[in-house]
Amino acid sequence: MDVFKIFARKVVEAVEAAGREGQLPDGMDAKGIVAEPPRDPSHGDIATNAAMVLARQAKMKPRDIAEILTARLAADASVEHCDIAGPGFINLKIAPSVWQNVVSEIIEAGADFGDADSGQSTPINVEYVSANPTGPLHVGHVRGAVYGDALANLLAKAGYDVCREYYINDAGAQIDVLAKSTYLRYREALGHDIGDIPEGLYPGDYLIAVGKQIASEDGERWLDVDEADWLATFRQKAANAMMALIREDLETLGIRQETFSSELALHRDGRVQQAVDWLADRDLVYTGVLEPPKGKKPDDWEPRPQLLFKATQFGDDVDRPLKKSDGTWTYFAADIAYHFDKFQRGYPNMIDVLGADHGGYVKRMKAAVKAITDSSGELDARICQLVNLMDQGQPVKMSKRAGSFVTLRDVVDEVGRDVVRFIMLTRKNEAPLDFDFAKVTEQSRDNPVFYVQYAHARTRSVIMRNAPPALPGVDLSDAALSGADLTLLNDENELSLIRNMASWPRIVESAADAHEPHRIAFYLYDLASDFHGLWNKGKEDPSLRFIVEGNEALSLARIAMVRALGLVIASGLAVLGVEPAEEMR
Repeated sequence: MDVFKIFARKVVEAVEAAGREGQLPDGMDAKGIVAEPPRDPSHGDIATNAAMVLARQAKMKPRDIAEILTARLAADASVEHCDIAGPGFINLKIAPSVWQNVVSEIIEAGADFGDADSGQSTPINVEYVSANPTGPLHVGHVRGAVYGDALANLLAKAGYDVCREYYINDAGAQIDVLAKSTYLRYREALGHDIGDIPEGLYPGDYLIAVGKQIASEDGERWLDVDEADWLATFRQKAANAMMALIREDLETLGIRQETFSSELALHRDGRVQQAVDWLADRDLVYTGVLEPPKGKKPDDWEPRPQLLFKATQFGDDVDRPLKKSDGTWTYFAADIAYHFDKFQRGYPNMIDVLGADHGGYVKRMKAAVKAITDSSGELDARICQLVNLMDQGQPVKMSKRAGSFVTLRDVVDEVGRDVVRFIMLTRKNEAPLDFDFAKVTEQSRDNPVFYVQYAHARTRSVIMRNAPPALPGVDLSDAALSGADLTLLNDENELSLIRNMASWPRIVESAADAHEPHRIAFYLYDLASDFHGLWNKGKEDPSLRFIVEGNEALSLARIAMVRALGLVIASGLAVLGVEPAEEMR
């Protein structure tokens, strides 16, 4: 049940009726009409822009249209009062019964409350993390991992058919470096003194176990052979070991991606050539000479013919090279092939979650996706900015195990998965985020994850611990609570809380449309604040307590409201990938 959609439909029906009866032009396009909470709660419960949207089509003043519509809407039994504000906005005050019924709707729907159908089962591919398989995930990967996973959860709740994908960059020079680094650890495992790790190789201790495993499996087989003979084997074994490590790291965050695509496989199977051939068949590839990059002096630039993709034809700043000077494919060519593969698998709509250093790559990939989908598909590239890791305001030192960075596991082990996931979603992905170990674990209103979890734990306390002894023998099941006399919930503070709960389906849909899961964290914090405020009012005024001595009917109604609140919070936390707290310790 989405109250705001129901009233948007009522407004559209009023427009249609006025059109049939000649008060307004008949058959007007009502697509832009919305019903939403007004910015100022004193203006009412629901505001609609209908008169503003229709003014140009109707060739009428917005206020004149608003007067026609308010007269019709005021006749609805669920509308207590209508107002016209400003140039023609319509504000509605809704009957309490509408909000009271929301409580039973939430309890009956359970975890499904808030599910939307705006996605209409549309396939969408969300690719996130996609770190080079050269070591454990570090704190810089955490934000993109959490953002991508929460976005996938959000899209699924909004009705999309979501594919969660990881792209393995296992074909570049960095894998050769990984193989050579692993070979040193292999020699070390066989008792050879390798000295200091040479500059340019990976020094982390995480490769020691890989070297030992290869030594255990192959013995001294690779000791006295040329690099060309062992390199491919070490590339494969080391990359496989690192991907196993990365999967374990992601598991600590509760992330399980069902699809893993390999860059190496794209090259091996000839799919890069196939994608370029597809573009060539449509005259989107040519041999040409690019202008020198900005900032380079002419004597630094050696113009040469290159195979180029007509990126400018699809909104990019320049055409892009597909081959390097040695004749091998560029990373961009492989990325085109990868997104072409996604399209061929049935995903014209794609979301790539990228690190802060990929901003300059967005335009070319958007252009490529337009080209390879014949403009039927779309790529939304979401950049996740850096995380500043601190403890009591001081930068956190590097991890010895990793060699040069703080690992994902370091962070999760320190504060727990749920804290990491929630805090990573307390800022929009494009804004830098400060993660202070001291602040994210303090028990205060300033710590959003504690504040929301505390609200959920309080709902469980009311139902599981406080209500049974106060109401012995009373049925407190969901079925019984949904049938409570909810007309008793008429205090303005209670109705305000319920109105906020009723916004949950609308929040899901709008956050999914915008690809902004941080909106869920913000909503949960506001909802928790309303609940804590009501809890504190009960401390001051016994008549506002959730369990009122001597008044079983009112107590049941308020317990039902608390149960509904707990379900909405749990539903929101599920989108964020956070387990709701049953109690706080």
